[in-house]
Formats: sequence, structure tokens, C-alpha cells
Amino acid sequence: MFAFGVNAQPTLLSWNLQNLGESKSDSTLRFIASQIKDYHIIALQEIVTNPSGAQAVAQLTDLLNRTGNKWSYAISDPTSSSAYKTERYAYLWQTAKVKLIGKPWLEKKYAQEIDREPFYATFQYQNKQFTVVNFHAITKKRQPETEIKYFKYLPEQYPNLNLIFVGDFNCPETHTVFNPLKKMGYQPAFENQKTTLRSKCIQQDCLASPYDNIFYHTQKIKIKQKGIIPFHENFKSLNQARKISDHIPIWITFDLL
Repeated sequence: MFAFGVNAQPTLLSWNLQNLGESKSDSTLRFIASQIKDYHIIALQEIVTNPSGAQAVAQLTDLLNRTGNKWSYAISDPTSSSAYKTERYAYLWQTAKVKLIGKPWLEKKYAQEIDREPFYATFQYQNKQFTVVNFHAITKKRQPETEIKYFKYLPEQYPNLNLIFVGDFNCPETHTVFNPLKKMGYQPAFENQKTTLRSKCIQQDCLASPYDNIFYHTQKIKIKQKGIIPFHENFKSLNQARKISDHIPIWITFDLL
């Protein structure tokens, strides 16, 4: 795992934790905490809406607080989907590194068009602010591009915010639905980086699809480093690893321009 110095630039990690709160044991949560403890802002997707989801996020934050840094968290209301699968999102962050500005919010304008509407949070690092847009798209079978197409309106809707789109798009960054964002100056941090776990490894290839990504505005943010956490390599089998999640985390270290 990458180790960050005290004065390093902010780091942002995104992870779809596959039904967090439904079936994660205490040892599983301890493992998750061990994987993310060195990062400054954590954006989580796929948290169950029953009370156990919020409890799992609180427990994860408590575990992180025992690693030497002070952490805080915010969890969304359930997404408004009635046709599909409603969920919650969450943010966890090191309070000594970044400051939460205002209250996080779910996107209201496109809540009818997007099943699990994005969850925003604005953070301040030193004297500059940025807003993370945390998102979990509908599955590939249900055509996530029908939701992602609305993202092109969000920079205009929030002209004063430095938006960073993160999460599980269930769609590769090469899809044409991202072209409008790209034309506005947004670029994917990852290209052809698979982030979902196969059911079984094919030879040494255990990753399936390039669905998780981070889109940032190149005139406002400069990525210094980026990577994945292949946590599944800690397990003897993919079946064991998939009890943690069927996605691996992605992360960036960045400068605010």
C-alpha cells in the first residue's frame, strides 16, 4: 500500500463496498479499515438503507479512529429510486487533513432521471475547495449511459464548484456518453483499468471490467499519483475476497490549481 507523508497532497479513494451493512463481519470491517486508513477522503457506494448500513459506516469510522488519525463521516439519505435498488452513499475523511464545508446533499434536480442520484460533499484543503460527486450507476444491463448523460448538465448547474466525479459508473470511460464532459475539460483518471472482480481468475487475470473511475477538470486539478488497491491478492481465493466486495478501490493524489 502507498504511504503518504504528513504534508502530502490530499488523497481521494473511491470504493463500491457491495451491500455494506448487510453481511460484513467485524473482521471484514477491520480489513476494510486497514486498506483505506492512509487516505484522506473515502467515497463509498452501495451501503444498504436499513439501520445496519449506517451502523457499519459508524463502526468503520470508529476502527479508523483507532489507527492514529481523527476521522469523521457523513452518510446520505436513501436514494429516491422506487423502480430499482435504493441505497446510501457515505464519505469518511481525516479531519486534520481536510475540512467539510456545509452539509453533503443528494442531487435533487435529476432524482427522477437517475435511480441512485449522486451524493455531493464539498471539502477544503488549505485554502481551496473541491466538491466530490459520489455516484453508483444502474447495472450495464439497464444501460447506465441513460443516467450518465445528465452529468453534462452538472458543471453548469454548479458553476462555482470544482466538481470531481467518482464512483462505480458500470460503464467504461471510453463510452461516448462521457464525451460531453471530456469536451468541457474533464478527463478520467484511469484508462482501461479494470476494477471489478471476476468470479474466477482466468490464468492470473482476476479483474473483469473498467467500471470505477474518477473524472476531474484538468484546469482545476492536477493528479500527482493514482492507483488501485488489489486487496483480493490478500486472499487465497476470489470467493473469499468477494466477501469484502466485488470491486477494488481506486485512488488519486492531487493538487488543486
